[in-house]
Formats: sequence, structure tokens, C-alpha cells
Amino acid sequence: MVTLANKHLSESGGIAFQPWLQAMEARFSGADLDLIRRAADLAANLYAEKSAMTGASLLDHALGTASILATQNMDVESIIAAVLQAATEGGAECAAQIEEDFGAGVAGLVDGVVRMGLIGELGGALSQGKSSKDDKKDQQAQIEALRKMLLAMVEDIRVVLIKLAERTQSMRELPSADEETRRQIARETQDIYAPLANRLGVWQVKWELEDLSFRFLEPDLYKKIAKLLDERRMDRERYINEIMATLRVELKKNGVDAEVSGRPKHIYSIYKKMKRKKVDFSEVYDVRAVRVLVNDLKDCYTALGVAHSLWQPIPSEFDDYISHPKGNNYRSLHTAVIGPEDKALEVQIRTHDMHNHAELGVAAHWRYKEGGKQDARFEEKIAWLRQIMEWKDDVQDVDELVDQFKSGLFQDTVYVLTPQGRVMALTQGATPVDFAYHVHTDVGHRCRGAKVDGSIVPLTYTLQNGQRVEILTTKEGGPSRDWLSPTLGYTQSSRSRAKIRQWFNSLHHEVNVQEGRAALEKEVHRLGAAFPNLEKLAQKAQFSKAEELFAAIGRGDVSSREIMALAQDEGKPKVEEDLWQISARSLAPATSGVLVVGVGDLMTTMAKCCKPVPPDPIVGFVTRGRGVAIHRQDCTNIIHLPESRKERLLPASWGIRGGRGYEVDMEVEANDRQGLLRDISDLLMREKINVTAVNTQSRGDRARMSFSAQVADQEQMARILSQIRDVPGVIEARRK
Repeated sequence: MVTLANKHLSESGGIAFQPWLQAMEARFSGADLDLIRRAADLAANLYAEKSAMTGASLLDHALGTASILATQNMDVESIIAAVLQAATEGGAECAAQIEEDFGAGVAGLVDGVVRMGLIGELGGALSQGKSSKDDKKDQQAQIEALRKMLLAMVEDIRVVLIKLAERTQSMRELPSADEETRRQIARETQDIYAPLANRLGVWQVKWELEDLSFRFLEPDLYKKIAKLLDERRMDRERYINEIMATLRVELKKNGVDAEVSGRPKHIYSIYKKMKRKKVDFSEVYDVRAVRVLVNDLKDCYTALGVAHSLWQPIPSEFDDYISHPKGNNYRSLHTAVIGPEDKALEVQIRTHDMHNHAELGVAAHWRYKEGGKQDARFEEKIAWLRQIMEWKDDVQDVDELVDQFKSGLFQDTVYVLTPQGRVMALTQGATPVDFAYHVHTDVGHRCRGAKVDGSIVPLTYTLQNGQRVEILTTKEGGPSRDWLSPTLGYTQSSRSRAKIRQWFNSLHHEVNVQEGRAALEKEVHRLGAAFPNLEKLAQKAQFSKAEELFAAIGRGDVSSREIMALAQDEGKPKVEEDLWQISARSLAPATSGVLVVGVGDLMTTMAKCCKPVPPDPIVGFVTRGRGVAIHRQDCTNIIHLPESRKERLLPASWGIRGGRGYEVDMEVEANDRQGLLRDISDLLMREKINVTAVNTQSRGDRARMSFSAQVADQEQMARILSQIRDVPGVIEARRK
């Protein structure tokens, strides 16, 4: 079983198989070790003569990744997945073989690592070609969104840990790569993978990735700082050991039980401090640093007093984050002192609880180091992931460990890509229509179709993490009212629906303004009153300007009679007639298209209970404050009108109608099917019918729809109903 693999590995000049296997034997045994051997055999066959992106042997690269994970005490499935991470390049057959030989868990991990690699490559593109301040700010926001998407894409957080180990191995191999490859991989690592390691608390990986990235991106600065550190490494280590010994003795004398340790500084961390504080290497006080962990709060200040009594403090370098915690609740005492030999020394003091919170809690160390405002909910998720990493050392059963790792933390957000590779964060369940409105309001209005990963999908399609979305638009046009229906599933975002409603409101704005102005002028003429100051009248009616007042009258939100009542000092019109005592005078035309016997130039309204349409037989009913309401003669409200109110009825007939037509209600009963409402809406749009309201209900396999629409007359309404009956699935269409 091992002959082919052993021979290949031993002759590769890279990682020797026997030492690698011995390292695995030290951590695994029995069936687990046998599975690892089988994975190495398969990898040796699949990776023969192949190279990783760094130019190193692909087999050596895979085994090196597995070794890093072994030192992190990862489980056997993670080790095998690391060894076989590139196996799926052989196609579906290889993927099927992995699942058959090693189980669905390993196959899922391998697939997740491959997907992470594809998305991670976008980080490099986002880091190129940006120079202006605004561009850099946008670039950083995109990189942050990409980091979140990388985590959101994996159900099993082990995928992220495997990918981080794989990237660490790549960075170790970079010296053998060409210059362009080194810079590309280093930039991607610095922007994407090092911050991910930081967020998950994999500190050793984070530090190594940062230092190696810095080495290849800024080689001169790296060498300069490394040289300054190396020149006094032995002296510095001796110095720190003496400091720790002195502190332990003095703390014990003062009754403080403390754990004192050296705090190593990494080259990239030193560079960031020099850059942030604009100081020289000699002025970085924490090149030499110790950390003191104590049991309770009072011991923190006792330890601080001990440190300050031993060495002279540097006043400008003291921070009390216990009394005044950072915004992320990070708590610790930071002080810098002039230690022995007049050398600067940093001392951090905190309790064990504060230290655990800084390492694992919501106040994660990465936040205050990286700066900037972060997503609080995302921080909580990362804190949970860090706890998972701690639990892995305590969990003995592999199945239990996998269950702990399974993450449902990112179900509230879905991350998708634009065709240009920009990351968009949408609410879970978002559709292409939501995506279009997130890109730009105009793109949403003109959206007519969508492609996801190159394939046409319906506008009700539910987007998934990592998908690339392209919106197909028309040159002009607007949204469909169907998009507002919660049952049809076109939109999930309240923001999208608000934009759609706004479009429909603005669509009729001009018409509403014109009709509202005409109605108000007509009311002024009817009252014989002086024309009021419109701006003052609008403000009195609680509108910001006259145009908004006209639009409200045109929409029917307020009547012109109510507005004119406000214009009168006494709160009611100066000229008022008792309408139900008006004597018949003559037939006079009105702009409503209705002739009312006895009243000339009188405001009329169409009754909403029966919504008459020419040539329905009609009758007028004199109302208080709304002129004459026009009803159909067969309206139930008219038929059952009390005798005491019948004296308010006036004969009426149809005249010439201007404006937008008459509103009617129509009912449709049909066999429920996908696209039914869209087909009916398309028919009404072709006929240029203005639909003002839609209501749909589905019960079982039946659908009942109600439409409110504006028609010119009964003939047009009959034609529309006839066409609706011809739509496939429609059982009946009738006037309501």
C-alpha cells in the first residue's frame, strides 16, 4: 500500500514521508492512522509531477498543510481533507472516490476548501489599482465584506482552518516563487487571510501570515526591522528574563499571586506601531514587553504600583482600560517604564478573566488592533467561533466535535457578487430584484431578468452565498406591481418594496397635482370666495408647499371643500347652500362627466360602494361636504335607503367625461399556477389599463384575485374581462 507513496515522497527532495508519518503516529492511531496513510497514498498518485501555485511540489504542499493542522490538534477528517485538498482537480470521478473511501465529511471539507479558494482570489483583484482616499475606503469595505463572505460560505468552520493552514504553507514556500507570484499571494494573504486568522483567534497563524506577507511586500523595511531585532536578540531575551524574575519576586513580596510572561513582538506589529505613531524603531517601547496576569481587580493596581516602584514610568504611555474600557469592552492596564539599563519596557496587567475575555469574548483583540467600526452581531459570531476552537481540545468524540463545528451563525445575511466582483451583503432569502435595487434604484426599476453564475433564473429565485449575479435591464420602464405582493416572492427586502411604492406614487404625481389644483379652483369658484394664498393655505393644512397640497387633493387624501373650510376665518365656507333643499334648475354639464338635475357646476364623486361606469343607470345622492355622490341605480345602498333620506336623491345621467376614466372592481377566479398574476398583469399593461390595487388569495389549487382598475366605459371593461377569461387557467372573470 505504501510503496508508491513512499517512493515518490522520499525521492521528491521535499517533505520526507517517514518523518511526516511518524509525526502523525504521535497524534493518531488505529483506524484514524490507517485512513491518513490511505489518503497519502491517493495523494501521491494524484499529485505526481504537479506543482502548487508557489512552484513547490503539490504533494509536499498538501502534507505540509496537514502538518500545520496536526500541531493545532485538528481531527482526522481535517488532516485527510488537507492532504486531498487538490484532488477534485481530477474531476467528479475523484470527488466521488474521496466520498466513497473517506466519507461525506471529508468530501464536504475538500469541496469547501476549493470554494473558499475561488472566492479568496477576488481579494487580490480588490487590492489592485486604487489610489484616492475614497477609493481606498471603498476598497477596504469590500475586503471586509469579502472576509465575512468567506466565513459565511462554510457550514463547517474547519474549512476556514484548513484554508488558513494551506495559506500558511504557501507563504512558507514563497521564496521559491517568482516575484509577481510572491507579491500577489502576499497581498491576498495580508488583506484576507491574516485578518481571518486574527478574527478566529488562531494567533500563531495570524502572526506568521502577517510577518511573511510583510517580508514579501516590503522586503527592505522587513530586513531593516529584522536586523535591528536580531542585533540584540540574545541581549533582549536575557533582559526580559531578568525583568520577569524581578517582577515575580516583588509581586510575591506584596502578596500578589501572578503569572508573568514575556510578550513576543512580531516584525509586522512593530512596523504598524512605528507607522501609526510616526516614530523610529528606538521609540517603540514595547519591543521589550511583559504581561502580568493576576487573580482579581485589586491585584491589577497593586501590580501596577510594584512596576512603577521598580522603574520610572513614562507618563504619556500609561492607559487605564480597566477604569475606562475601550468601546469594545477591552480591559487591561498598559504602562511603559524606563527599565534597567535605561531601556524602555512595556508592561500589560490584567486579570485572568479580562485576558480570557480579550482572547475569546465579544471584545475581541482584533477589533481594537484593526480599528474602525465593526458589526456587533458579527463580533458575537466570531466570539462563538473562538469558543468552538477552545472546545475542540475538550471534546473526545469526533461526531460531537463535528456537531459543535457546524455553524448556523450566518443565516441572516447572504453575500453575492456583482459581475465586476464586488461583494454585496443582502438579507437572507433575497431575490434578483432585491439585488437590483441594492445596486441602484434605477437598475431595480428597469430590471426585467437576471443571470446567476451565467444562467437565466426567474426573478423570484433565492440567492445563495458566493453566487455572481447579473441583472438584465430594459432601456426604460418601471417596476411591476406584482413585485409588491408578499405571496409572489419577488422581493424580500422592505427597502426594495419602499423603492417600488415610491415609483408608483411618483408616477401619478403630476396628474394628481393638476387634478387637485382644478378641484380647488372649482371649489373657490363655487363658493364665490377670494382666491386664497396657496402657500399659507398649504402650511395651514400641514403641507410643506402648495404642490403637495394639490397632489393630496388629487389623490383623494383630502377634499377641496375641507381645504377651503380652513381658508375661512370662521372655519366654514362664506357661501353655503343647504344642498338637499336646492330646487331643480336645469341640466348642466360637470367635469366629472355626470349631468345632475337641479345643480349646475357642482362637484360630484363616484360612490366607492358600486363604482358606476357609463352607461350604468345612475342617481345622485347629496352628501354633507362631498357634493353629490353618484351611485348605480341598482346599488344596494340606494335600494335600501331609508325614506327619510330619499329626498336627497337627484336624477343624474352621463355627460362627457375628462381625466383618467372610471374606477371599477373586477374579480378573477382561476386554477392556481405559477405566473398567473404576471400573465393577467401583462394583458392589462398591453391594454394600457391603469391598475390601482391588486389583492390575491390562494386556497388549495384555486386562486381568487381582485383588481381595481380605471376604464373609459363599460364597453372597455367588458372587452378586458373577455380577454382575461381567455388567459390559461382562468375559470371566471367578472365585475365585482
